[in-house]
Amino acid sequence: MFRNVLGKTLRFLGYTVQYGCIAHCAFEYLGGIVMCSGPSMEPTIQNSDVVFSENLSRHFYCIRKGDIVIVKSPNDPKSNICKRVIGLEGDKVCTSNPSDFLKSHSYVPKGHVWLEGDNLRNSTDSRCYGPVPYGLIRGRICFKIWPLNDFGFLRASPNGHRFLDD
Repeated sequence: MFRNVLGKTLRFLGYTVQYGCIAHCAFEYLGGIVMCSGPSMEPTIQNSDVVFSENLSRHFYCIRKGDIVIVKSPNDPKSNICKRVIGLEGDKVCTSNPSDFLKSHSYVPKGHVWLEGDNLRNSTDSRCYGPVPYGLIRGRICFKIWPLNDFGFLRASPNGHRFLDD
């Protein structure tokens, strides 16, 4: 009797560990569902919108200008942020705020990306903390899940003029 209960318990623990490993790999390498908070990506992503983030792009270095990514915050490694990729390594980017009279530009260093929120007036992004290492990217947002009336792929950046093609 005791052996039978012990056997079933160990089998249950074995299955739990196996399925836990499968779930971890799925969320780490394939993707997951993310709830976004804050005003920095408005109007593209509103506060409390739910999106699907895929993680394969970051592993295969397929992140492109215009993609919206989930990134470990350079200011607080315990939190994630959601921003749009404005520049990749070697790109010339505008580092000043839209309201600045004199515009300043810089080049994105190797192994980094330049990130900005779509709501330029209310976003803490690369204009504040500089270029972000590529290794901090956690995933790329593919489409919006919630609210249902906005279900589908995300719209283009309202700040397309900030992409420089020099």
